[in-house]
Amino acid sequence: MSDYSLPAARPVTRPASWWGMLILVASEGTLFGAFIGTYFYLRFKTPTWPPGGLPEPKLVVPVVLALTLATTSLPIAVAAEAAQRGRLAATRALLVLALVVQSGYLAYEVHDMADQLRVFDISRNAYSSIYYTLLGADHAHVALGLLFDVWLLGKLARGLTGYRVRATQAIAWYWHFVNVLTLVVTATLLSAKV
Repeated sequence: MSDYSLPAARPVTRPASWWGMLILVASEGTLFGAFIGTYFYLRFKTPTWPPGGLPEPKLVVPVVLALTLATTSLPIAVAAEAAQRGRLAATRALLVLALVVQSGYLAYEVHDMADQLRVFDISRNAYSSIYYTLLGADHAHVALGLLFDVWLLGKLARGLTGYRVRATQAIAWYWHFVNVLTLVVTATLLSAKV
């Protein structure tokens, strides 16, 4: 009999959280690809965009807000790294920091969208329909991300486990996707000014 033993097997596949988030991001990316394609199809088929009587989108505030939301990718990424290193307090603090900025972004955007709905409603024409569809879908994704943050913070209240570390990483990927998505949606809607 030999004293030689085989080394412990390493996992050959990625964790389920990785696959789950990949599938979510890919399907949502496809959905937004269809929305953005629809927006540009309508734009190039319509002589004036936005159609007469509708205000052009504001420029400065949406750009500043989208860039502010995008900055939350940094604390989220550092939180995921801190979780991997077993630094629970740092993970929580960074998630709370990101959550505060993300919540402020969504609160302002929902208020602004309500103001815009008073000026022109969603059923006015094709422009208003696709405009609010893109904006509303993006806001819904930010809201879902906030729910992920709150859920994760609740889980982290009981400490770090391998499952929670992977959840932190998956939620970080989701936020990176949402932040890029928000920049793309903002650029798409602001393209009406060009």
